[in-house]
Amino acid sequence: MADMRKIYVLNGPNLNMLGTREPEIYGYDTLDDIAERMDDAATRAHVEIDFRQSNHEGHLIDWVQEAHAEGAHAIIMNPGGLTHTSVALHDAIKAVTVPVIEIHLSNPHKREAFRHKSYVGMAARGTIAGFGPMSYMLALEAALEL
Repeated sequence: MADMRKIYVLNGPNLNMLGTREPEIYGYDTLDDIAERMDDAATRAHVEIDFRQSNHEGHLIDWVQEAHAEGAHAIIMNPGGLTHTSVALHDAIKAVTVPVIEIHLSNPHKREAFRHKSYVGMAARGTIAGFGPMSYMLALEAALEL
């Protein structure tokens, strides 16, 4: 389908380490496991998922701008540690018209104080956090309703 809606799923630093990095916080699912579940759900919903991960802030900014240029339906973003530090990512989100849904596996507000402020969240349409890998699926449901 040429007119199929496309949703970008962008993942930031260290998310490539899911499944082995602090599983007591982030769980044992890998990013590939999550991508597979999202692809299955997207197929059922007749949307296309473009699932990406980078440890580099500039890649995420480029992808936000690409999603805008390509007319994406939405962006689901787990910015990882850039959540709390990236004014540049905040500004990139503010510069585009594509709605962004920020997600987190854990609940940053139940963790260290420095994790309580989200520059991405300040620019995003909404935030889903604390539901482990289900955060991605909940964000997909939200994106489909936009």
